[in-house]
Amino acid sequence: MIRLNLNAAPEWLSLAPGLRLQVAPLTTALMASARADPAIETLPENTSQEEMALIMAKAVARRAVLDWEGIGDDAGDAIPVSPEGIDALLDIWPVFEAFQTQYVARGLILDAEKNGSAPSPTGPSAGAIDTAPPVPAPAPTARRG
Repeated sequence: MIRLNLNAAPEWLSLAPGLRLQVAPLTTALMASARADPAIETLPENTSQEEMALIMAKAVARRAVLDWEGIGDDAGDAIPVSPEGIDALLDIWPVFEAFQTQYVARGLILDAEKNGSAPSPTGPSAGAIDTAPPVPAPAPTARRG
């Protein structure tokens, strides 16, 4: 079942101790806009999956992050949200992972829920049962006529 959240209000994500991001709802429009980001459209064909994931996460975050707490400059002074700041923040591995898990993955999980015949958790055939007995011997090859 898909649970609709009709409240389109921004929410706060806690990504690390003392670090919170206020994000807009993850909508189709936001994802479509991120996919059209120039950084994504100009990727070379040989870009690794890992690099694509980081570039996509940054594109999504630049559109989604509305405010933040616990982000400062070298002197420890709070700084406002900026595209450059978001990119630098997501270059920090634990923050990237937390953003992917708490924000981006929700959309992917929802996408997986729409499939009524999802594979078993331990593999595509792990939950399958035999429907016919094993063949005693291979069948002979047909003669050409």
